[in-house]
Amino acid sequence: MTERNRATIRDVALLSGLSICTVSRALRGLPNVSEDAQRRVEDAASKLGYRASSAAARLAGGRTGSVAIIVPRATTWFFAEAVEAAEEVFADSGLDSVLISLRGRADVRERIFGDLDALAQRVDGVLLLGVDLGDDEVEALAASPLEVASMGLSGVPWDTVGIDDVRAAHAATSHLVGLGHGDFAILAVGEDDRGTVGTSGDRLAGFTQALAEHHLEVHPDRIIKEPSSIEGGYRAMTELIDNRGLPEAVFAACDEAAFGALKALREHGLSAPKDVSLIAIDDHPMSTVLGLTTVAQPVADQAAFAADLLTERLQGRAGEPQVHRLPVTLIERKTTRRPRRQP
Repeated sequence: MTERNRATIRDVALLSGLSICTVSRALRGLPNVSEDAQRRVEDAASKLGYRASSAAARLAGGRTGSVAIIVPRATTWFFAEAVEAAEEVFADSGLDSVLISLRGRADVRERIFGDLDALAQRVDGVLLLGVDLGDDEVEALAASPLEVASMGLSGVPWDTVGIDDVRAAHAATSHLVGLGHGDFAILAVGEDDRGTVGTSGDRLAGFTQALAEHHLEVHPDRIIKEPSSIEGGYRAMTELIDNRGLPEAVFAACDEAAFGALKALREHGLSAPKDVSLIAIDDHPMSTVLGLTTVAQPVADQAAFAADLLTERLQGRAGEPQVHRLPVTLIERKTTRRPRRQP
């Protein structure tokens, strides 16, 4: 297998039918992996000719044996889950990790990206988890001595892992259409200023594409551009109910926005799916508790895969950087149903 076509940990995961996190643990001989999973991983790796990076391997040109994990904020469930998965991969490979939270502060951001030579004295590589970068920051990282990988970014000159947000939104909207709904709104498709990679534009595009394929469209008044957050979802749903009219079905750009929407419905004596079908994207841990229908993205697997790619770069893997897109899964729970007008 050529370097360009070299098997990755994702290939092993797909062939074995297991998550990337489980595959990573099995390949490194760690505990808490069942005998069946271990066998499936070993069989898949053998068929693909995949070899996990050795924890004892010398870092190619490395000096510190450390990597930096940079996040917009470390306190949200999304980034906490991603950081934990990445840290486990690095630790399993004998690497120390340094967590850097930008916290929405310009001074922290300037200190990190404005002096990458100083950062390179502390770490050998950087893993960016959902950090929105300016063109000058991309150029500076590419020109630095640091190896770089990322999660959630696109159009960057290094290995990056993520999901197809257009496809995820298309799947969510198609589920609503398939139930028989014909009157739609989309909530929380305005970007906030938290330094996080923006997904709202792609999710709005997937939403409108799915409707167009069924000769449907959404009225501009039903596109509510609030931030993708609990507060944004609450304000957006309140605006719909009070001023723009409640549609049959609502797509919230993320689970947290859907949580805010559920709160607004409850305060108005309404609920989902009795009065409106509601769907979102993410699969936040609270989605199970609240019965939210959602399109789940593999947060931990994305971070683990990106961390594994960075580890391999540090240990000498060459070849062109690649973009890896992981699949999403529709999880139907209790907030969507067929409209009442149908028999």
